[in-house]
Amino acid sequence: EMHVDAHSIRKHKSGYNEDAEDEHDLSRRVAEAMAQGNMYEQASRSIAPEIFGHADVKKALLLVLVGSFTKQMKDGMRIRGDIHTLFMGDPGVAKSQLMKQAVNIAPRSVYTTGKGSSGVGLTASVIRDNSTGEVTLEGGALVLADMGICCIDEFDKMEESDRTAIHEVMEQQTVSIAKSGITTTLNCRTTVLAAANPVFGRYNPYKSPVENIDLPPALLSRFDLLFLLLDTVDSEKDKNLALHVCKVHSNFQKSDNE
Repeated sequence: EMHVDAHSIRKHKSGYNEDAEDEHDLSRRVAEAMAQGNMYEQASRSIAPEIFGHADVKKALLLVLVGSFTKQMKDGMRIRGDIHTLFMGDPGVAKSQLMKQAVNIAPRSVYTTGKGSSGVGLTASVIRDNSTGEVTLEGGALVLADMGICCIDEFDKMEESDRTAIHEVMEQQTVSIAKSGITTTLNCRTTVLAAANPVFGRYNPYKSPVENIDLPPALLSRFDLLFLLLDTVDSEKDKNLALHVCKVHSNFQKSDNE
């Protein structure tokens, strides 16, 4: 028998039930929030309050974080409850910041970029040990984010061959592996939150959305929510945005009290 003496243990994967809270106190706070009404609006406004506007996008992020229940039909068919979302828009409209907020809120989340990710790095890889010759299977970003959120930034910068590895994950929520004598299927019940830029760098209003969004239809059909975040020219909106940014960078609490 082998015994291991450990000074401290840190769990690699975290979940929603990690923090031991008083259930009675939690139920009381939920009841108070329900009594105030308009809980959906208040919860969405609490996501990234420093970012100006994007009310509908924040509501979508709330739905992504909460998700829905997965249906298991009598014939064995499984209908996913995760809400896959794609942010497509101009540079500088806080797409990455909104994704970072979702990563910080979700207890189990993985953040990666499209340029620095490969199909093997997202799904799973087979590694052979040089000393023993044994073959091991290591999960990628989507497998590690099981029952959580996987945020993929710069989604349009990914290679097409690497992007096809996400098709099975988004719909079947599994990763099938048949490499080096290993044939298995890994669970990948992950919500995919992706952000991308149009094909021309900025969205061209004189072209159709199909021409601006340079993604295959088979992949776009797997996204439940698709947002176009455009940086339009509006003097009143730009003025309010500038005031909001100045308040954020100054003493925001003092400005509210005044």
